[in-house]
Amino acid sequence: MPMQLRTRNILAAAILSAGVVFGATAADVNTAIDKGVNRVSNAQASQQKIDSIDSSIRAAEREYRGVVKESDGLKVYIEQLDKQLAAQEEELAGIEESIEQVTLVERQVTPLMLRMIDSIDQFVQADVPFLLEERTGRVNALKALMGRSDVTVAEKYRKVMEAYQAEIDYGRTIESFRGTLEGREVDFLRVGRISLMYQSLDGNVLGVWNSAAKAWETLDPSMKSKLMAGIRIAREQAAPSLIKVPVAAAQEAK
Repeated sequence: MPMQLRTRNILAAAILSAGVVFGATAADVNTAIDKGVNRVSNAQASQQKIDSIDSSIRAAEREYRGVVKESDGLKVYIEQLDKQLAAQEEELAGIEESIEQVTLVERQVTPLMLRMIDSIDQFVQADVPFLLEERTGRVNALKALMGRSDVTVAEKYRKVMEAYQAEIDYGRTIESFRGTLEGREVDFLRVGRISLMYQSLDGNVLGVWNSAAKAWETLDPSMKSKLMAGIRIAREQAAPSLIKVPVAAAQEAK
């Protein structure tokens, strides 16, 4: 049964009861019923509007709370971003300072490395003449490396120091290698930098480098066994042991 009809029936019953008591006419009853129904309908419509407005207010309140919560989250996020930005700016300032220092170091280190390479070159030319091709090639490679723009200063410095280390190692090692001397193939024996000897492959010709005279000299045949023992030790064909080698006499300092 529709709500309006139900309301009308209820009102009609109430008014009829009242009419019996007070003697109201049928017309008066109908008029009263219509007014009562209208008031109830208006009240229901008002209540519906109130309910609708209340629902809208509640929805707006929920939306507002959501916006406030999101705003608070954004504030925290922005504060975090500000901290990260400040840290990045500080790091950037440090990087810029490092770049300036690197540029300054490059200007100072490059001339130093050039002088170091020249020193190695002069040393090789004045040193005992062993592995000249290898050692001269290393120096020439360093000179070519210094002219390259695609190689960092750090890498250039590393290569220069490797060359220095190689020259230092020659002074504390024993080595035997095959080479050519005056058109003859010979076996060389280098003992540090104190002695450089050789013997022909048939073992009949022996020689030693005279650092004072800057020339090769014939070695006494009695040194043959000692020279061969040194070669075997250098090639790890014999256990290390003491060997006698010819050494140039010390020169008086001038």
